[in-house]
Amino acid sequence: MTLTAPIRLAPRLTAHHNLTPPELYEHAVRRGEGVIAVDGPFCAVTSPHTGRSPNDKFFVEEPGSRERIWWGKVNQPLASEHFDRLHADVVAHLNEQELFIRDVFAGADPAYRLPIRFVTPNAWQALFVYNMFLRPGAGDMQSFAPGFQVLHAPEFHADPAAHGTNSGTFIVVSFAHKTILIGGTRYAGELKKSIFTILNYLLPQRGVLSMHCSANVGESADVALFFGLSGTGKTTLSADPERKLIGDDEHGWSDHGVFNFEGGCYAKVIRLSRDGEPEIFATTRRFGTVLENVVVDPETRSVDLDSHEITENTRASYPIHFIPNHIPGGMAGHPSHIVFLTCDAFGVMPPIARLTPAQAMYHFVSGYTAKVAGTERGVTEPKETFSACFGAPFLPLHPHVYADMLGAARRAVLAREHGLDRRRVRHRAPHAPVAHAGDDPGRALGPPRPGTGAARASVRSRRPATRARGRPR
Repeated sequence: MTLTAPIRLAPRLTAHHNLTPPELYEHAVRRGEGVIAVDGPFCAVTSPHTGRSPNDKFFVEEPGSRERIWWGKVNQPLASEHFDRLHADVVAHLNEQELFIRDVFAGADPAYRLPIRFVTPNAWQALFVYNMFLRPGAGDMQSFAPGFQVLHAPEFHADPAAHGTNSGTFIVVSFAHKTILIGGTRYAGELKKSIFTILNYLLPQRGVLSMHCSANVGESADVALFFGLSGTGKTTLSADPERKLIGDDEHGWSDHGVFNFEGGCYAKVIRLSRDGEPEIFATTRRFGTVLENVVVDPETRSVDLDSHEITENTRASYPIHFIPNHIPGGMAGHPSHIVFLTCDAFGVMPPIARLTPAQAMYHFVSGYTAKVAGTERGVTEPKETFSACFGAPFLPLHPHVYADMLGAARRAVLAREHGLDRRRVRHRAPHAPVAHAGDDPGRALGPPRPGTGAARASVRSRRPATRARGRPR
C-alpha cells in the first residue's frame, strides 16, 4: 500500500527527518515546547485539550469506503470538497512551520505492517511518535514508502463554515488519499488513536481481528488478552513481572496468533506508585520518556505524579523496551485467556463472573463500562457508557464485524486444540470454564444482580478465576 498522491508539502523552513531522541530533546528545549525533569523525562503540557475529542472525528465520504463505514455519532461524514479545502489549508499552514518528519511502522507482524509518515511542527510530538510506533531499522529506511501519512497541525484551527467541522478541532481520515489530518489540539493521544482507527478499518478486510486490548504471555506460552476502554487497567494488568509483555493497548489476531500494533506504551500515571507498579513507575524516571500534562516543580524539576492540577489524564509515553520483560518481536501465539475489564463506577456488576460463550459475545458487543475522568474532553467524573467491543470510539466498521471475527477466532483455536474440523466446532461451546475478574476487590464475590447479565471483566481460561489486582487505570 502506497500513497495515491504525493505529499504536497513545500516547507519554507527546515524539515528534520527521523531525528534521534537526543536530537529531538535539543530541538524541543530550544523551541520552548516543555522542560526536562529530574532523571531525564521530557514534560509537555497540551492544554486546553488534555484528552481526546471524539466529537471532532470525521471520515471523508468517498467511493470504496462509504459503503463499509458504520456512520453515526462516532463516525461522522465529511464531504470530499470540505476535505480538499481543509487539506489545502493544513498544507499551507505546515509549509510555514519548522517541521519534524518521522517514518514508522504499525504492526509487528511483517505480513500486516503499515508504513506511516508523520509530519508535525513539534519536536516533542515527533519523539512521542518515535516512542509509540515501530522504529524502522537502517535497512528499512532505504526502501521506506509510506502507505499512510499524518499531517499534524496542532496550532491550526478549522473554520466550521468553510471546512464542515464541528469546531476548530479536527481528526479527519481519508482512505482514498491515505491521509489523516489532525489539528486544533496538542493532545498526543490523537496521533496514536488515529492510527488504531485506520487499522480497525484495514485489517479486518485482510482477515485480521483488530482489538483494543493489552496482551502478555506466560512461561507456558499461554497468551492473555485484556480488553477495556482507556483507564480500566489494560496497561497495569499486562505489565505483570511474572509474564512477558506483548503490548499494552492495541493488537491484531491473525491465523498465526497475536501481534502488537505499536512499539511503545502510553500509560496513565496519575497516582502511580513505585510499590504498586514498579516497572511503569521506573519509566517516569528516565531519559526518552515523554510525560504529558504531569505537574513539574519549576525550581527542582521534580515531577508530581499525584497531582491532578492539569488533568486526571496524566500520561507517560515510552518505548516498549523500557519494560524489562517485554517480547522483543511483539508477536505470540493464540490466546488462552480473554479478559473484559470494566470500570464499573456504579456497582451494578460483581467483581468476578464466569461467562458462557454466548454471554461473552453479548458483553463484547455491548461493552458496558464507564468513561474515566480526563480520557475524553469534557469527562470530569466517571460516566456510564456502552462501548461496543470495548473500543467504540475507534471502530470504523459495524461492531458485529469484530464480534463475528472474535467468535470465529475462538472456534478456530478450539478446533486446533482438539484436532477437529473447524466446521464441527462452529457452534460448540468450549468445555473450559469462562471466568470474570473485576477491579473492585472490596466487594463480595456473588452472582450477577437480576437484569445485569454477566460481569465486569470476563476471562476465558482453563485455570481457576483470579481476581484482577492493581490500581484501576
